[in-house]
Amino acid sequence: MTYREVLDNKSIAVSTSESPDMPGLGLQAEHLRDAMTEIARHTLALGAKLVYGGDLRTDGFSNLLFELAARYRRDTINPRKLGVTNYLAWPVHIRQEPEQLDQASADLEGVAELRLLDINGKDLDLKERHNLKTHQPTEPEWALGLSSMRHKMLAETDARIILGGRVDKFMGDMPGIAEEALHSLQAKQPLYVMGGFGGCARDVAEEIGVLEPNSVREWPGRDKFNSFKGKKLNNGLSAEENRVLASTPHVDQAIVLILRGLTKANLGSQGGMTA
Repeated sequence: MTYREVLDNKSIAVSTSESPDMPGLGLQAEHLRDAMTEIARHTLALGAKLVYGGDLRTDGFSNLLFELAARYRRDTINPRKLGVTNYLAWPVHIRQEPEQLDQASADLEGVAELRLLDINGKDLDLKERHNLKTHQPTEPEWALGLSSMRHKMLAETDARIILGGRVDKFMGDMPGIAEEALHSLQAKQPLYVMGGFGGCARDVAEEIGVLEPNSVREWPGRDKFNSFKGKKLNNGLSAEENRVLASTPHVDQAIVLILRGLTKANLGSQGGMTA
């Protein structure tokens, strides 16, 4: 079975943010953006949809994916197919004026899908958003809104890739990448841990036994991964392949492994689609 036959019309969630370990690994922010670019380029070319939960910062990963989606649209034989869905959690969009969201949605028409969610993770129409007061969300709003978005993403994706990830200065109850990885593990959704950039993804790999423990830093929720130590990631890769994926600094090698795993994993029959 070819990669395209497996990935066509599948939804792949990607979780990333800057890693505190990157300077020590000789890596810069550009390296993480390059990795995201390569992941997106390969998966989009094979017919998959990328799903991301981010804000609309000019220099953020969402905008990077939008640029790649626009390029994909020019090259695809089906220009009406949208390659990227970006979820805006309640605490993210409620800080912005509705007119800004209108403009962003208009700018992305035909390129990517922008989905606003209410605090419980239900879809919120832009017209409805105009009836809500813009405000700075409280800490409880951040925690519930982000967690609800992550459950929504789990229910509507077939696999997840994580890389990098901060473990401090995060909003919510635990680091975002950790919570998203935990949801995937709990639902037996195929999970691909790229640990070469360090950060939260590397910590998760160590905590679930893919890599030998090498760090002692603590962050909220880390102990919740203990119960998954030694268990399968349902991602089509062997234990050794997962070890390489979680440790290699070479993006090309990681992508080969991810594509191999996606081909072998039983996408759509477990994880979020049945959660």
